Amino acid sequence: MTRIDLGSFGIWRRVGAITTEMAAEAEELGYGAIWIGGSPPGDLLEVERILDATERIPVVTGIVNMWREDPVVVGESHLRVVDKHPGRFLLGVGVGHPEATADYVRPLNKINDYLDRLEEVGVAPDHIVLAALGPKVLRVAAGRTVGAHPYLTSPRHTERAREIMGEGPLLAPEHKVVLGENPERALEMGRETVRRYLRLNNYHRNLRRQGWSREDLADGGSDRLVRSMVLSGSPEDVVHGLRAHLAAGADHVGIQALGEDPREAHRLLAGHFS
Repeated sequence: MTRIDLGSFGIWRRVGAITTEMAAEAEELGYGAIWIGGSPPGDLLEVERILDATERIPVVTGIVNMWREDPVVVGESHLRVVDKHPGRFLLGVGVGHPEATADYVRPLNKINDYLDRLEEVGVAPDHIVLAALGPKVLRVAAGRTVGAHPYLTSPRHTERAREIMGEGPLLAPEHKVVLGENPERALEMGRETVRRYLRLNNYHRNLRRQGWSREDLADGGSDRLVRSMVLSGSPEDVVHGLRAHLAAGADHVGIQALGEDPREAHRLLAGHFS
């Protein structure tokens, strides 16, 4: 299965939080991809906006929510975007988490049905990446799409995911970072973010599978857990931590810089990738 080259590192920002100027700068800095996170609308107009503002860099959704967006609408939008910008868009899709959707039942059935519908519209499997954490969905990602996009993980999860998926499929985890803050403030910022996900069953279960204890997951997360999920320190330290994903088997890491303006972090990190 052929796939779009995302390079080793990309920037990850929630839908609506990335400006065209930020996207153009990320391309100029040498990042391999721009991830539009959260739940981008199925019309993919946000994707098209970013692609129109750049020249070469691929864009990936991380992720379009299967429960919220009709697969036919998403598929037809995808075809529109790739016709205009061939070779520059990967459609990231997933089932999200049960707390967000009242109809959330039998997620594996939903995933397979949704992928079937996308294929019927004409979306090629090598244009799709699947949000995946647990073994069953990682296997679906490896077998039916170009690969997996795990969220809120560590290199420990990446190593296990690669074992499950085998060589070949794309493995592109997201990882959060904080630069330019003292250690106490970085830990506080990290915990503010991680706390939200520890209330969600799929992330909670996945972290328990990785060996984190109930105590680690309580009260917003132990210091050890937060520091694992949110890298902080100097640019050299953070890049070293990101490269641990690559050493564990990842092909690419989507970097989510926390804070009001991530552009300085993007600039500082890019200077240490070579």
